[in-house]
Amino acid sequence: MPTARPDSPVDPATERGSAATATGAVSTEAATENARPADAAPVSRPGATGRPGIPVVALVALAAVAVPLVLRLVHADTPGVRAWCTVFLAVTIQALPFLALGVLVSGAVAAFVPDGALGRVLPRRGTLAVPVAGVCGAFLPGCECSSVPVAKRLADNGAPPAAALTFMLAAPAINPVVLVATAVAFPNAPRVVVARFLASLLAAIVVGLVWHRFGTSFATPVPGGRHHEHAGRPSRVDRLNRLAEVAGHDFLHAGGFLVLGAGLAATLNVAVPRSALSAVADAGFLTVLALAALAVALAICSEADAFVAASMSQFPLSARLAFLVVGPMVDVKLVAMQAGTFGRRVALRFAPLTFLAALLSAVVVGEILL
Repeated sequence: MPTARPDSPVDPATERGSAATATGAVSTEAATENARPADAAPVSRPGATGRPGIPVVALVALAAVAVPLVLRLVHADTPGVRAWCTVFLAVTIQALPFLALGVLVSGAVAAFVPDGALGRVLPRRGTLAVPVAGVCGAFLPGCECSSVPVAKRLADNGAPPAAALTFMLAAPAINPVVLVATAVAFPNAPRVVVARFLASLLAAIVVGLVWHRFGTSFATPVPGGRHHEHAGRPSRVDRLNRLAEVAGHDFLHAGGFLVLGAGLAATLNVAVPRSALSAVADAGFLTVLALAALAVALAICSEADAFVAASMSQFPLSARLAFLVVGPMVDVKLVAMQAGTFGRRVALRFAPLTFLAALLSAVVVGEILL
């Protein structure tokens, strides 16, 4: 019985059938890919570009150690340099665990809490929604950077814009991670924790009520109103990738400002003469105003700013309270983000209002409790 030789010609019909099968497989893949909703979030893949990886995070962590070590090597016998390195490392090492915990919680909220969850809880009336949104900030912690897009999504989903702004101000300032970090930074002054909570909540609610009465809307309503949700639900892998993406981005972004703030705190403790600091510390309201302006310029993450404030022991607690209340609500990076998210006109009106409300709230609460 004859056998087929390896170099026998292939039957044309069989070849056409194989090509059709391959073409059908490709078409099926293309159809499946096109079936994905247009507004669905892209699936992140390990190693994909655009997401901060472990080497970048390691570089940020090493930078906090490299700076003082280099200074120690260059001027190893200088007492001032040794004191600067001690303060710098103390502030950074104390703050990093709370910063890491804060960005993990922020990433978990972004990954697992639906966009419309808070919007369904808020009352429709703005005067009632504002204080409710302020209190809700204690239960949905997040970095101040992540609270800006959350506020925009809340307003787009039907929440009153004033309530969305109130939540944006309260969430980074009164959430449990921030309050625990403040308690650790001020172990002998628990009243600072209470004062920070009350002053921050008061400032957020005041800004929200004023904006409800005199402010403008910035919402871009989505189809379906406040109950609108995307058709496609992300898988568990997508949620974990989202958590890692948000946490990595927030850690890198906030870590740089933490290093900057720790360096400034060390410089104030070592380089600035005590007489100059005493003169500023005894200037009354100007001291409060100076530390509030410093918080705007430094833009330190709210999970870490308490350790920087605690290191400024030359200043009274009332002035440091202003630093803690103003910083999470208005700083240079937040103003830029708000201008890009809500529009320049809204940001130019909102930032001065927030600064004034936060400053006055810190002064009033500080006079009563501190």
